[in-house]
Amino acid sequence: MRQPAWGFLFPGMVDILRGARQRDSKFMALLVMKFGGTSVADIERIGNAARHIKREVDAGNACAIVVSAMADETNRLVELTRKASALHDAREYDAVVSAGEQVTAGILAIVLQSMSIQARSWQGWQVPITTNDAHGAARIKEIATEELKSRLGRGEVAVVCGFQGLAPDNRITTLGRGGSDTSAVALAAALGADRCDIYTDVDGVYTTDPRIVAKARRLERVSYEEMLEMASLGAKVLQTRSVELAMVKGVRLLVRSSFQAPQDCAAMRLDGNDSPGTLVCDEDEIVEQQVVSGITYARDEAKVAILNVADKPGVAAAIFGPLADAGINVDMIVQSVSDDGALTNMTFTVEATQLDRTLETLKSSRTEIGYADLHGSSDVVKVSVIGIGMRSHAGVASSMFRALAEKGINIQAISTSEIKISVLIDAAYTELAVRTLHTLYGLDAA
Repeated sequence: MRQPAWGFLFPGMVDILRGARQRDSKFMALLVMKFGGTSVADIERIGNAARHIKREVDAGNACAIVVSAMADETNRLVELTRKASALHDAREYDAVVSAGEQVTAGILAIVLQSMSIQARSWQGWQVPITTNDAHGAARIKEIATEELKSRLGRGEVAVVCGFQGLAPDNRITTLGRGGSDTSAVALAAALGADRCDIYTDVDGVYTTDPRIVAKARRLERVSYEEMLEMASLGAKVLQTRSVELAMVKGVRLLVRSSFQAPQDCAAMRLDGNDSPGTLVCDEDEIVEQQVVSGITYARDEAKVAILNVADKPGVAAAIFGPLADAGINVDMIVQSVSDDGALTNMTFTVEATQLDRTLETLKSSRTEIGYADLHGSSDVVKVSVIGIGMRSHAGVASSMFRALAEKGINIQAISTSEIKISVLIDAAYTELAVRTLHTLYGLDAA
């Protein structure tokens, strides 16, 4: 599909990627602020979000806000549709589950108005945010922002429902889980915003999970590529699709906590300094690049082992073809051939939720594959080392493997990219592995 030409919608706006900008002098900068479910969980938290917005408005910034449904509200609506009918119409499903964002947007607009701030709520179809017709997992095609831009220029705060879109047949669509992050980044790109601030329940991106490593520290800056790897490998701070879109469109993201007192936060600065949080940006903006920036882990992995398969052309296709047809995504793959070269064992990983389906698919293809035995287990975890500095430094992998071996941790599978090394280990060693690697690469806070 052709990428939408966000820029052509905004005559008079200069390409954000070139850093030049023609702005109405009425406001200092244009900011998109996104508040997740925990940040708008009740009236008190919505009021706190409103105070964050007021801080930026008082500083002279134009603000477009993207909101999620209140915490757990989407889950409640999803459950209602399932109780109504197990085989429900996907279009009506979207009509129901998108209602949570509408409530949040309306309440936040009311609270802002009570603070003497001009504000109105916008549903996805009112902007409009047009999508394809893949209900439940729609993708944004275009955002028409002429009216929004006009309102922002007059000092009005736009509170936009995240997660929502409009299909070609004028039916409401939803963007899938975490879709509000994608809505915010797409809106920031469409408006040519100076930055997109993602307010959540943590104060930034950490070198690893602070619940496991007490010495984990917040990163001031992280590159798009590193954040994308972190998001896909277990870090839950940002949704993967939103990071991909931010990287493609050059949207600078600031991950920050909505729970910090608004008066303790500085108003927006383009460089991200004096703003508590983590700036996700191009690697050219990161002056001092560490070899390793973070350690992640993913518990939602399962291992599948196919034993004693004839080592001949077409075997891999016989194994992975049926899995692809079943919509099962395979990640790490390890093949070991017998000494005589006649037989091979194949080990790979899938999402834990797809383990049973994977085993059933392979059992139904046993005749074509010709394996002797099949095993599956979910007591594994994937631990990953991530850093853009790995491109120019040798020995990162060898030191990782040596450190794990010294702790008695066996590596069951390995996968790599330019800026990432992932290993599959027994789940019982998760915390030991993460702590060991965090210390090994000098990530412990002083």
